[in-house]
Amino acid sequence: MRAITVSDQTAGVGGLSLSELEYPHAAENDVIVEVHAAGFTPGELGWPATWTDRAGRDRTPSVPGHEVAGIVAELGYGTTGLTVGQRVFGLTDWTRNGSLAEYVSVEARNLAPLPASIDFTTAAALPISGLTAWQGLFEHGRLQAGQTVLIHGVAGGVGSIAAQLARDAGARIIATGRAADRETARGLGADRFIDLQSDRLEDAGQVDLVFDVIGGDVYDRSLPLVRAGGRIVTIAAPPPAQPVDGQALFFVVEPDRATLAELALRVATGRLTPIVGAVRSLEEAPAAFSPATRVPGKTIIAVDHSA
Repeated sequence: MRAITVSDQTAGVGGLSLSELEYPHAAENDVIVEVHAAGFTPGELGWPATWTDRAGRDRTPSVPGHEVAGIVAELGYGTTGLTVGQRVFGLTDWTRNGSLAEYVSVEARNLAPLPASIDFTTAAALPISGLTAWQGLFEHGRLQAGQTVLIHGVAGGVGSIAAQLARDAGARIIATGRAADRETARGLGADRFIDLQSDRLEDAGQVDLVFDVIGGDVYDRSLPLVRAGGRIVTIAAPPPAQPVDGQALFFVVEPDRATLAELALRVATGRLTPIVGAVRSLEEAPAAFSPATRVPGKTIIAVDHSA
């Protein structure tokens, strides 16, 4: 099968290439998915799990990408709950070969059925961004109706879904980004937009929850905005400091079939729309990792099986 692989940790994006790999093995409780669309995170070449397995052993050449949408091609021994030919989407394991390939082996529990009304491209934009937004807002942030949430990076894959989920939950939304993101923020339901390059973040006022996807100076400037009893939830890095009268939490997104199904339901009923910024072919995937080619929203890799 064709797959994007990387072997040299020092080569960065330049180390990505389209290669031929063996068809994956379906272990116990695994599913082989015929990949039709895949998502990736630009920074994953810097993740330790890209280069080693759970035991810390080298696993190169490795296949990046951890969001998948496609069709069940094969079931491993003992796999239940899914059937061959079924449309599915989900999150692949961090320490196994990923989704930028024609086929990928995934634990069945990490996949959810994909309704026929949702195309593969849209579905591939959901797993990481959707699960991260849901878990950050509701499981770790405990956001409730009537509260105020400050969402950084609103035009990105995570931020755009977080804004829609927060709006649907009845929260007041303050969104941040660049000047070009202002109209996007309004369209997503933000009550107020702050340009991080020209506006004062400090003027946002007190909020119940800060959802941070940027870290660094933005995280530091957000700390005084957390009201007593509030929280700042970040996916950028472990918190270097805590708010005075609140709590800071860092988390890594986890697979969850039930939440994936809920996200799919919201997409199918028009309550949630992932922002797909670009669709590239498998051959174009290495270039899509480059900062020079990044666009607002999610870049999705479409895998053509016609050949």
